[in-house]
Amino acid sequence: MTTAPEIPAAILIVDDMEENLVALEAVLGSLSQRVVRARSGEEALKAMLREEFAVVLIDVMMPGMNGFETAANIKGLDQTKDVPIILLTGASVDPNYAYRGYTVGAADFLIKPFDPWLLRTKVNVFLELHRKNHQLAAQAEQLKRLLTSQEPAGAPAPPAIPAAGAPGPVPTASPHPAPPATAMERPEHPVVATGLPGHAEPTPPPEPFRPPEPAEPPEPPVITLSASPPETHHPADADRSRVQDALTTTGPGEAARLAEVVGELTEIESLLRDKESPESTGLADRIAGLEQAVGRLMVSRGT
Repeated sequence: MTTAPEIPAAILIVDDMEENLVALEAVLGSLSQRVVRARSGEEALKAMLREEFAVVLIDVMMPGMNGFETAANIKGLDQTKDVPIILLTGASVDPNYAYRGYTVGAADFLIKPFDPWLLRTKVNVFLELHRKNHQLAAQAEQLKRLLTSQEPAGAPAPPAIPAAGAPGPVPTASPHPAPPATAMERPEHPVVATGLPGHAEPTPPPEPFRPPEPAEPPEPPVITLSASPPETHHPADADRSRVQDALTTTGPGEAARLAEVVGELTEIESLLRDKESPESTGLADRIAGLEQAVGRLMVSRGT
C-alpha cells in the first residue's frame, strides 16, 4: 500500500496589531510551514472556511470580535470545530482568562511575553497530529479501494432459494457417463435380474426388526366363597353333642375335659367368623353361647 503525499499544513495567526503578527511569523518561520495572517475575528472565520489549517493562534484583546468570541464561533462550525486553538494574551489581564479560554474550547493558553521555543514546541505538536490524521484517513481510503477492486466484476450471483411449494430446478443429463462403481461403491442390496433384457431391479430392503409385543399377564383367578357351608360337615352339631357329653359326664377328669371343650369351641368360632357369611356368623354366635354356658358350669362347680 503506497503512502499518500503529505499535504502541507498551514498556520493561522489572528491579531489586530501588525508588530505582533510580525513577531509570530519570525518565531514560527523555523517550522517551514505556511503562515496565514488575519487582523480580526471576522477575517479569521472567512480564511478558515476557504482552506484547512492545522492550528490557529488568536490574540484575546481585539476590537470588535475578541479572541474568546472568535474561538467560540470556530468551535460552533462543523467545518472548523476540530481545529486546535491557542489563545495569546498580555500579562496584565484578568486571571480568569485562562479558565474562560478553556471553556470556549481552546486547546492551550499562553501569556505574553512567551518563550519562543515553548510556542514552537506547542505548535509543532499540533502540526504532527494534523499530519498523522491525514495519513490515517488516506490509508483508510486506499484500503477501501483495494478491497473494492479485489471483488470480481463478473462473479455469479449466489443461487436463489426457491420458495416453499415452488418447483425446483430440473436436473440435466451429464455429457460424460459416470464411471462404473467400484467394490466400495457397489449398492448395498443385491440386484435381481428380471425377464426383460438389459434390465435389472433391486430387491426390496428387508423389513426392520420389530420386537415381539409383551404378552398380557393372565387374569388372577376369582375365588368365590360359598354362602353356605358344606353339607358333609357340621362342626357345630358335632361339637354340641360333645359339650352335652362333657356337661353330663362326672369323674375326676371333668374339669380338664371342660377346658378342652372350651378351647375347641373357640377355634371353631374363629374359623366360622373368618368366612364372613350370614350363616357362618350365626353358627359362630351359637358356639359363643355354648362357651358361655360351659364357663358358667365350671364356675358353679368350682372348677
